[in-house]
Amino acid sequence: MSVIPYDYEERVYAGVLGKIIGVYLGRPFEGWTHERIMAELGEIHYYVHEQLGKPLIVVDDDISGTLTFLRAMPDYGNSLALTPAQIGQTWLNYLIEKQTVLWWGGMGNSTEHTAYLRLKAGLKAPESGSMKRNGQVVAEQIGAQIFIDGWGMICPGDPELAADLARRAASVSHDGEAIYGAQVIAAMEAQAFFEPRIEALLDTGMSVIPPNSLIYRLIADLRNWRAKYADWRETYARIVEHYGYDKYGGNCHIVPNHALIIMALLYCDDSFSKALSIVNTAGWDTDCNSGNVGCIMGIKNGLAGLDDGPDFRTPVADRLYLPTADAGRAVTDALHEAYEIVRITRALMHQPAPLPKNGARFHFDLPGAVQGFIVEESPLSRGTAWLENVPGHSASGSRSLAIHYHGLAEGRRARIVRETFPDVAPVGSYRMVACPTLYPGQTIETRLEVDSANRGQVYGRLFVRAFGPEDALVDIPGPAVELAPGAAEVLSWRVEVPTGCPIAWVGLELFASERADGTVYLDWLTWGGSPRMRLDPPAHKGTRWLQAWAQACSAVFGATDHAYRVIQDEGLGMLIHGTRDWRDYSFAASLTPHLARSFGIAGHVQGLKRYYALRLVEGNKVQLVRELDGTHILAEAPYTWELYKTYRLEIAFEGQNLIGRVNGRVLFEQRDESPLTEGGIALLVEEGRLGCDDLEVRSYG
Repeated sequence: MSVIPYDYEERVYAGVLGKIIGVYLGRPFEGWTHERIMAELGEIHYYVHEQLGKPLIVVDDDISGTLTFLRAMPDYGNSLALTPAQIGQTWLNYLIEKQTVLWWGGMGNSTEHTAYLRLKAGLKAPESGSMKRNGQVVAEQIGAQIFIDGWGMICPGDPELAADLARRAASVSHDGEAIYGAQVIAAMEAQAFFEPRIEALLDTGMSVIPPNSLIYRLIADLRNWRAKYADWRETYARIVEHYGYDKYGGNCHIVPNHALIIMALLYCDDSFSKALSIVNTAGWDTDCNSGNVGCIMGIKNGLAGLDDGPDFRTPVADRLYLPTADAGRAVTDALHEAYEIVRITRALMHQPAPLPKNGARFHFDLPGAVQGFIVEESPLSRGTAWLENVPGHSASGSRSLAIHYHGLAEGRRARIVRETFPDVAPVGSYRMVACPTLYPGQTIETRLEVDSANRGQVYGRLFVRAFGPEDALVDIPGPAVELAPGAAEVLSWRVEVPTGCPIAWVGLELFASERADGTVYLDWLTWGGSPRMRLDPPAHKGTRWLQAWAQACSAVFGATDHAYRVIQDEGLGMLIHGTRDWRDYSFAASLTPHLARSFGIAGHVQGLKRYYALRLVEGNKVQLVRELDGTHILAEAPYTWELYKTYRLEIAFEGQNLIGRVNGRVLFEQRDESPLTEGGIALLVEEGRLGCDDLEVRSYG
């Protein structure tokens, strides 16, 4: 791998931003023809979601697949020996069937769903995505291309490696020309860290695929047409004539859409905004094509290049969702995900990868970053403040988030908030699966610098908003601190909320009794530690407490006979809660099997195929299990159990030491050297119904 460029972090961040901006721009009219776009919307120059009555920030496979499947790298030790089979196992770990990431269109209809079913049945990649197994039409759809950007970004200056990794990743679900298209995109993105010229990038992309391939011929035709026609619409007409949808089967073939990506790059005049305008106005799979184009142009031109046209960044505010079985990472942001990519690259090059500001969750340490923070749109707060990423005002980094406030007084408070648990309606076939990122018992800390020119006495405090009665949001404030001009303050608050009230927002509130204007600089904000909480149903009506679990099971209810009733029709069902941040803790639950082959609890859960479990199994046995690339029984003992009786199970983690208790008795004490050193919790039931009560998580920290 080549030397990492000096501005690598910034360019990766620009690539991630370009990807999500492109997706959000094209998503509202995905699948429209060019003719319909021109008739109903006109040329696309900016977001049109409001015109179509749709949200801007959405769950979308282009984003979630791109950033989820790349986790195969850290999950398997950031090794260049990573195999297609391991990437396929990553699919099985993070995908909840018919819920997360993919378009679940069915066998032979959705390429990715077809590949998932092959993997689930025991086939390994690349056979899971092979043309021989699934047929040419299914194998050559667009998905390999839309999920590929991360593999290019971890290979700066090494297009051959990017193409190789792209082949491995794409082969999980695709074959043939779909893989070639993916390799072209990944190779161009890798080279774009060093090469700004589009024609040179196209040379690079073509160099990694066979000259006799259809994708190679397509790119050559596009380059010839660009030399002949000054208007992209003339070339678009040639694409329709020679490579249009009518010539390729399936729902969304790679060939026509790859042509639109190349066309937009050739005609964009090196402009991010013009490239997105062309590729979206052209139509077809607009969010996919726009996402790939946005990522390439973001990497190539950097953060400054994103601003060569309208302000795409402010409405997005870095926000994105990654709904997976690792549901505590569902609410995330572009800067955080950029640094996850950077960490992979540094590990591959055997370099240290320290995170800014001692690993603070929100550090704002690249230009323009707001990391999902917005001014709360409430009557109390609306119009009181605006946010700006600025140099300086940081004790350990280079930048901070300036909160410029004005007109604070009785009845007017500036409230800066960031989402921690979303309430998002499904968009098409894509639904939200998420756990909160912040929990009771965890401690929030933030460092503030107060501008010396501030006018009027102002106070600040942390607060959270949690789902309460009837799922209405309820404010829970922390202690107030006076923010004197020129001062620096670290606020620290251990969060407590009522049982059954998942935390939806975290925020900072600025208030005053008399008129106050000025600026407070948010240096960083973070939280940590394992939670201390009970997970009983709330003493109020509402549903968000139950929706705060990732439901990888046939059904789950809040019932009258038990707090939770978990049902699984076939195989193993899981009900997952928590985040990867949890380390040293214990999890206990009272479980009543009504019908089950096995049942139990799990900890350090990192998805459906990565966890420890304490379980009672048929044949009257109790087991301590590590699920990681297969099921490994760490310890086993005879234990007679019966249906309809209640058993209190507890699993505890201290470092790499595990303790398993049943009905208060220690049955297992085990040390296990594995990568599963952190993660959430889960309830498990295999083929049956399980009643669950008195769930409790206790921190050792």
